[in-house]
Amino acid sequence: MIDLTADEARRVILRAQGLLGADARKGGTQQMLRRLGAVQLDTISVLARSHELVAYARLGAVGRSAVEQAYWHNPARSFEYWCHAACILPIEHWPLYAFRRRAYRDRRQRWHQVPDGVDKLLDQVRDSGPLTTSDVGGAKNGGPWWDWSDSKIGLEWLLDIGELVCTRRVGWRRVYDLAERAVPADVRNDDLSDDECITRLAAIAGRSLGVATRADLADFMRVTGHRAQILDEALLSGASGLVPVTVSGWPRGGRTGAWADPAAVASEPRGRHRTTLVSPFDSLIWHRGRTQRVFDFVYKLELYVPKHKRVHGYFTMPVLSGGRLIGRVDPAREGSTLVARRVTLEPGLSPAKWAGAVREALWSAASWVGCDDVRVEIAEPPELLPLLNA
Repeated sequence: MIDLTADEARRVILRAQGLLGADARKGGTQQMLRRLGAVQLDTISVLARSHELVAYARLGAVGRSAVEQAYWHNPARSFEYWCHAACILPIEHWPLYAFRRRAYRDRRQRWHQVPDGVDKLLDQVRDSGPLTTSDVGGAKNGGPWWDWSDSKIGLEWLLDIGELVCTRRVGWRRVYDLAERAVPADVRNDDLSDDECITRLAAIAGRSLGVATRADLADFMRVTGHRAQILDEALLSGASGLVPVTVSGWPRGGRTGAWADPAAVASEPRGRHRTTLVSPFDSLIWHRGRTQRVFDFVYKLELYVPKHKRVHGYFTMPVLSGGRLIGRVDPAREGSTLVARRVTLEPGLSPAKWAGAVREALWSAASWVGCDDVRVEIAEPPELLPLLNA
């Protein structure tokens, strides 16, 4: 059993996530994706889309077009599928999600009932080549966002069960292609059992998270029921390759024990900490309970909270500096100005000491998205405001 202090565990986690040390920048976006194992996608774009913000947080001011090309490239180097959520995944991980593809096929529905005619859609992709929803009549029926057309439901179902795959996007629209065309044959033909899939994914989740509880690992993969039992067996038997650890201040014993990638705890993390804004959908803070446990930072995304009830803002981004989450920013853009509608420093932190770090995070992000000015409208505590707008 390896014993870690809370600070040691936090530093191991930051290095595993590519937010501590210079080595994290080697290999650019593609290597970052493989380090993280999964990068979440989301439609919301404030400063940029989340998958771009994840790369920016680790790599700095890498060109946004270069990020896109690294994710969606021909031939395929990654694909989209369901991990923690809708994610970009390394193409070599295709076999690891066979357990989920089988589950969808058995259930024959996800959010919508699968319509008749999916075989014709599959034939159309086979005969006409890769296509988007606009090629088959559009994605919606004209109602709310979830009111999908039968064609959209059919394409998504075929993607869920692995007949189709998305390895690139055009104008944020998925391009659907036959898995047999887009996924390399040696990868596609690697047929794994559910146990093998989840055991290998546990190792990937462990490497990405650095130090994690069983709940953290299950959240990474979104496994429940008998698949979570497979995870337990992989951990307890040692098949996952992760080793048990204790972290002072973390829950201990039973299913709440902690686990670590042995390589992550083999050496002391060293190097410079990143100072950056963090996307709400960054794997560093996916699990809100973990975020509080690791950083003593209580975080809630208020996108779906009525405006008059929001405390911190619409798209609040934590500020990472010195290996800690020191505050949060609600950003927006007005022309070439990055506007921080509200900046909140964590309780007990000195504005005089930490204002410089917040300013660095704001101005760096502004430069990256092509803004030449920064304006902070509200700050908490109030004495922070003149320091940020100086």
